[in-house]
Amino acid sequence: MFENLKKLEQEIEEKLSGIKDSISLSSLKIEIFGKKGSITNHLKSISSLPKDQRKQTGQAINDLKNKINTIIEKKFNDLNKDEIENKLLNESVDSTLSSRPDEEGKINPITQTIAEVTKIFQKMGFKIALGPDIEDDYHNFTALNIPPEHPARQLHDTFYLKKNKNGQKNLLRTHTSPVQIRTLENTKPPLKIIAPGRAYRADSDITHTPMFHQIEGLCIDKDVNMSHLKGCILDFCHEYFDIEDLPVRFRPSFFPFTEPSAEVDIGCYKNKKEIKIGTGGDWLEIMGCGMVNLNVLKNCKVDTKKFQGFAFGMGVERMAMLKYGISDLRSFFESDLKWLKNFGFSVFDNIEKV
Repeated sequence: MFENLKKLEQEIEEKLSGIKDSISLSSLKIEIFGKKGSITNHLKSISSLPKDQRKQTGQAINDLKNKINTIIEKKFNDLNKDEIENKLLNESVDSTLSSRPDEEGKINPITQTIAEVTKIFQKMGFKIALGPDIEDDYHNFTALNIPPEHPARQLHDTFYLKKNKNGQKNLLRTHTSPVQIRTLENTKPPLKIIAPGRAYRADSDITHTPMFHQIEGLCIDKDVNMSHLKGCILDFCHEYFDIEDLPVRFRPSFFPFTEPSAEVDIGCYKNKKEIKIGTGGDWLEIMGCGMVNLNVLKNCKVDTKKFQGFAFGMGVERMAMLKYGISDLRSFFESDLKWLKNFGFSVFDNIEKV
């Protein structure tokens, strides 16, 4: 056995002396210490020896194992050092070369549109107000003069959550109007706010998604009337679509939280293939608006003898689709990098011009 070990040691040392690179050395290490390696096989054979020879033989094999391991580790260090020196001698880096350009990220059109719309109304004196995505029934419906029998309260339209510890049934807000209520509860008029944010409704198709974005505005002051609302909306439409003579009309409508109420339409030309804003004899609805219902103001403890106001609201995705020619609402949320590269924005172009 000991003669075999001495012979094995000589064979391994001869092989090690011929190794010239770390890859070959790694292969030889596996050949020696792997599951079927030469030293491993000797260790396995100990159990077949007589008891009086096992201890001495085992010690001799372990000594050989440790000796070979030490030689291999030193060999690794020497080879790595040689390889590094060769790279330093044979490879060079031109430090004067410019760095490789990183791929430029893109801003989603939703983010761009929110920034554009918000900036326009900020120039009119509106301040940004935000609120929670999870709302209670009062702020989302009751305070906005939406009666219990209103279709919006039904399960197929609204995402209701489990009751909390107080037995209150919360929901994902169906619009950003609750921000108006919370602002009126905590801020005395006069005030002008713009409320961008997410809203949620149980609907999904080419023109609807379960989560979408809205921007709503609220102005409460003394002597505010419908003409102020119309002037505000007209200025916004002309600036947002960048069409000075854009046709805009106010069509009578109904909303529980405004009275009188109106839908805002813009002139366009449309067919099955395209929509052109500002030309043609067709009309396209872009937002709803109206004078704030007195019941809403009373719910927020606003003195209706002194103050009145107007409100408006628009869908961010719809505004982005019309301005930038995007045909499918769902594409905003599909995380398609090719789509984002085409429709995305590298900077807030329209914001920087302000």
